[in-house]
Amino acid sequence: MTMMTLARDSLDGLSVGDALGAQFFVPGTSLADLRDGRPPDGPWPWTDDTEMACSIVAELRGRGRIEQDRLAAAFADRFDAYRGYGGGAVTILRQIREGTPWRDVAGAAFGGQGSMGNGAAMRVAPLGAFHAGDSRGAALEAMRSAEVTHANAEAILGAVAVAVAAAEAGWAREVRHRPEPARLLDSALSYLIDSAVKTGISRALWLLGVSVAEAAYELGNGSRVLAQDTVPFALWVAATYLDDYPSAITACVEAGGDVDTTAAIVGGIVAAYTGVGGTGIPVDWLRRREPLPSFLDEPPGSGQGAGTAG
Repeated sequence: MTMMTLARDSLDGLSVGDALGAQFFVPGTSLADLRDGRPPDGPWPWTDDTEMACSIVAELRGRGRIEQDRLAAAFADRFDAYRGYGGGAVTILRQIREGTPWRDVAGAAFGGQGSMGNGAAMRVAPLGAFHAGDSRGAALEAMRSAEVTHANAEAILGAVAVAVAAAEAGWAREVRHRPEPARLLDSALSYLIDSAVKTGISRALWLLGVSVAEAAYELGNGSRVLAQDTVPFALWVAATYLDDYPSAITACVEAGGDVDTTAAIVGGIVAAYTGVGGTGIPVDWLRRREPLPSFLDEPPGSGQGAGTAG
């Protein structure tokens, strides 16, 4: 299994989770129907979570690593405000598109403290899967991918935690051994410094075995749209349901909050382990998801994102 196969499976898991999660902001969509095997009718449009993740995968396919100037340009060139980007992200990406260096834009956000939002974490799981078996490499590249839009340590560490979890999940698939939930969380914690994200994931360790509702109550469900309010719960879900993609996404829906983002993070990690079919991404869910953008299949080095921004 190639690195890109793992990354693309993770991207499918991320985008299906994102697109299905977003359906639960549409009135009349039923959690009970999803539990009974009756997901909403398609197509399911994906959001900014998927759009940015696709740019990361395109860069990995073309370069095998993150080049920050190229990634910033790709994010800025491809961003569509109607995909559900937050106001801060719209401002940052428009300024980069207009030629302001990304380091200046990211550092100036939110009064100079940088964004601590969950945007860097929501898009990074395929990068982690690409580095299956090399969690240190996943952590370093996740930092690089986060910095182009998020200068705050909480956001960067949230991306690191998700990428390491996805790298561990991909490696578990390679060696055909499901890690214990606590081990998956410990792996992510080992790459973090003291922070609210680390505190939250440490708390998630003590909550393994509780109900989804209790975990979301204690850890957050992304409703504050912050890394520390999103990543600990998402990793709790991924660790708990690593071998059961439908149950993992259903747990995110049950928790409410920023459902498309928690489901994107969880879906990207879990699909790195499960792939498609069986207990992985249901084929009928994949068919209902809006097709991914065509630039993913362009020859490496062509198309958008080849310029610089910074």
